[in-house]
Amino acid sequence: MFAFELQAEAAILRGPHEDLESYLEAVEVLKGIVRFFNSNKNFKSSDSVLNHVNNLLAKSTMKIEEEFKQLMSTYSKPIEPDRLFDCLPKSMRPTKAEQEADGGGHSDHQSKGLETAIYRTPTLIPPRILPLMNDIAQQLVQAGNQQSCYKIYRDSRASALEMSLRKLGVEKLSKDDVQKMQWEALEAKIGNWIHFMRIAVKLLLAGERKICDQIFDGVNFNKGHCFAELTANSVLTLFSFGDAVAKSKRSPEKLFVLLDMYEVMRELQPEIDEIFEGKPCIEMREAASSLTKRLAQTAQETFADFEEAVEKDASKTIVQDGTVHPLTSYVINYVKFLFDYQSTLKLLFLEFDSGTEAESQLAAVTTRIMQALQNNLDGKSKQYKDPALTYLFLMNNVHYMVRSVRRSEAKDILGDDWIQRHRRIVQQNANQYKRVAWAKILQTLSVQGAGSSGDLSSSGVSRAMIKERFKSFNMQFEELHAKQSQWIVPDQELRESLRLAVAEVLLPAYRSFIKRFGNLVENNKNPQKYVRYSPEAVDQLLGQFFEGQQWAEQKR
Repeated sequence: MFAFELQAEAAILRGPHEDLESYLEAVEVLKGIVRFFNSNKNFKSSDSVLNHVNNLLAKSTMKIEEEFKQLMSTYSKPIEPDRLFDCLPKSMRPTKAEQEADGGGHSDHQSKGLETAIYRTPTLIPPRILPLMNDIAQQLVQAGNQQSCYKIYRDSRASALEMSLRKLGVEKLSKDDVQKMQWEALEAKIGNWIHFMRIAVKLLLAGERKICDQIFDGVNFNKGHCFAELTANSVLTLFSFGDAVAKSKRSPEKLFVLLDMYEVMRELQPEIDEIFEGKPCIEMREAASSLTKRLAQTAQETFADFEEAVEKDASKTIVQDGTVHPLTSYVINYVKFLFDYQSTLKLLFLEFDSGTEAESQLAAVTTRIMQALQNNLDGKSKQYKDPALTYLFLMNNVHYMVRSVRRSEAKDILGDDWIQRHRRIVQQNANQYKRVAWAKILQTLSVQGAGSSGDLSSSGVSRAMIKERFKSFNMQFEELHAKQSQWIVPDQELRESLRLAVAEVLLPAYRSFIKRFGNLVENNKNPQKYVRYSPEAVDQLLGQFFEGQQWAEQKR
């Protein structure tokens, strides 16, 4: 017994640093001696031996605590970003250029399908050290030093985690900081934040949970509270940026980044719930859940704002040539983008209205946005002084809407009825344009009661009147050509069909007029003054209509 005691004493006095395992064995020997003497009080020297051994045990506890502090300090170093990037799935590892530019953030909408990608949890503490730390923690807790064990572990791991995130580029930003940022800078920061959230949850926090569970495995220790406290500051910093964006001033372009942020929070929620399981971590789970809800709420409100902004857009931009308005292309691009986020939007709608099918909600929202755009375009079309240009403008813009919908996923959501209805609107506007623009010149070519040979005696039509009609036709056609070759129908197929529709009414009327009355001016000294254009020349000139500036530049 005493030989054991002397060996154990020698080990305790040497300290745990060189041979921790032998040291811990020595502690167990001393504890065994205490148990022996406590149950055999009749030994003469039991009291003095007990005092001596208890003093050694008290010393050993101090030295073990010192060793725990030393080990935690040695192995609680921040992880370099490169090491973290190596733990990411290949598709998400930033290029060197991205790392240098912005800390390795990916700002594009790329989270689809990444949920199944493989993340490798980084080694935060070498595996061979973990069992020793577990033994030390066990000794400290058994010796009644739970508080100092708790504090040493919490402080060293909290510091390492915060430093790892800082090196990665995570920063605490307030709502005011976000508000002051230029849009491009904010968009880049949001892209980085999405990337950082995945790294923080799937790598760093998952790693912290793992080592916390291993070091305190089987130890009577409040590891849930300890883990909650050591991660609190880091999680708060990460979530604070999401909160700041969700609370900042809403604008249409923010919708897509809000959806990206909402999407990543939805993706990470099951892992957050698992990492922060148990009652002590309830605040973390609730903070994540409420951030997800707030992002959803802001995205939903931004959506509603967009619809209203489209309806009320008061920009006085008049497209002089009647082509597609910038608002139309902006809104259509916006709607196309929305369909990249179909699955996210459906989740978003379910956050607030689980009773209605998400697909029909998406259809209703898209239909309302398209209707708001149409209402606005109707208003803008009234700014034109020439009613023909009003109809051409509406035809161009509604056609652009229909064509874009037919070529995108929106067609499945809006449906064939919507497409057919709007194609009819395009046709109605084309017909109205034709009627308004060409009614007057067609009227000029229409002479009631004259015979087919231009027999003036029975018709009451004078040669002077015919001359006037030819001159009037020339003047009107030249005016129409000068004006309408400046107008634009950007879609080639629509442009050609509109020219054809005009030719189909104008050329037969003109040919008929020349056939009936051409002989009345042919014998004149200057017949070209009246029949300035052959029907073929008129047809050729119609081919220059709706070409816009291109034609004007060719003429110059």
